Amino acid sequence: MNTAPAPRSERKIATNILKGSLGNMVEWFDWYVYASFAIYFSAAFFPSEDKTAELLSTAAVFAIGFFMRPLGSFIFGRFADRHGRRTALTLSVIIMASGSLVIAITPGYATIGIWAPIILVITRLFQGLSLGGEYGTSATYLSEMASPKKRGFYSSFQYVTLISGQLLALLVQIVLQNVLTDAQIYQFGWRIPFVIGSFGALIVLWLRLTMEESDQFNYVKAKKEKKAGTLKLLFQYPRQFFTVVGLTFGGTIAFYAYTTYLQKFMINTTGLDKKVVTLINFSALLIMLILQPIFGALSDKIGRKPLLLWFGVGGTVFTVPIFKLLSNTNSNFVAFLLMLAGVVIVSGYTSINAIVKAELFPTEIRALGVGFPYGLTVAIFGGTVEYVALWLRQASLESLFFYYVAAAALVSLIVYWRMLETSESSHIDKPVENTTPEVH
Repeated sequence: MNTAPAPRSERKIATNILKGSLGNMVEWFDWYVYASFAIYFSAAFFPSEDKTAELLSTAAVFAIGFFMRPLGSFIFGRFADRHGRRTALTLSVIIMASGSLVIAITPGYATIGIWAPIILVITRLFQGLSLGGEYGTSATYLSEMASPKKRGFYSSFQYVTLISGQLLALLVQIVLQNVLTDAQIYQFGWRIPFVIGSFGALIVLWLRLTMEESDQFNYVKAKKEKKAGTLKLLFQYPRQFFTVVGLTFGGTIAFYAYTTYLQKFMINTTGLDKKVVTLINFSALLIMLILQPIFGALSDKIGRKPLLLWFGVGGTVFTVPIFKLLSNTNSNFVAFLLMLAGVVIVSGYTSINAIVKAELFPTEIRALGVGFPYGLTVAIFGGTVEYVALWLRQASLESLFFYYVAAAALVSLIVYWRMLETSESSHIDKPVENTTPEVH
């Protein structure tokens, strides 16, 4: 007979959440440094007379890294469901940090020719593998570690630290833009943030080695569930699988459109100065970061579904007007307000998507169930956002991108409308023997 473990104190829960989240922050810092500094290092790896062509090349590599995420989510999800969340999270941060160090020390095209972009592509493939494993495992760990009545609040820290990683990348960019000249950043300054990320991972590695495993996983491990982490078991939950795909579809496209791509949009289309755009991005994302735990805590009170509907309706109705107004404004402040409107809308998705997905699956398949369908969707649609946007711009069809993002939000809105309230049908506290698939 299994004895229930003693409940953890709120302080112990917060400590474990912090350790898991900081690792997530470093991984995303390493990932976003690439997107933030692409405008500076694109010529070093893909020399061209056409600036848009250079950005297309680096955006393509950004997308290629995303295509490794389904494989990473499968490998790490299976590993986490069979061997533990903590071990999987530790391995993922080691891979990501190693990749950043490789990019930092790789010579440019002028020095080693075609080997420069080849090394860059291979490195991003491994980083995509790492990030694919990080998302599902991190979402699972934070959801399982959180106290029952605060799961929305605690799991929101996945995107708090995700956005923190992006903010740190932008902060480093702001500092370098003010300390170095543009010529110096183009020459060597863009390598500095990759070095910072690789060294920051050493601290995170120690933190992850000292955090506790979740009680839910320990329970499954004690029962020696041989089916844990297998595709055969995952395929017993087809409705949950496709629910994750549907709720991720609009969210990932909107998130990368309003955060990662918007920086280049404001430079190339709006015509704002690079330094101004960096400050606008930093300010809007800082507010978005603050909103995550607020929205997460709100979901603990009113449910997850209202917040998802907030994003679905807002993304469908307001995306096209926001982008059209942004493309025609000459005001830095108006540009900031428009980006802020976008990220406030997207926060309805980002703040709670981790807990919603985790609540859909039982413990023995949770990491794989959360990560794999998410990884597939993000690889196909999230990772290609920049490339699609830049390709349409080059074809003089940029406005079609606005409608593409709005249509994606509409698809997810339909999924949100039809799905159950996951906080009321959560699998997280259900024992293994009672986690047969539900008919929704």
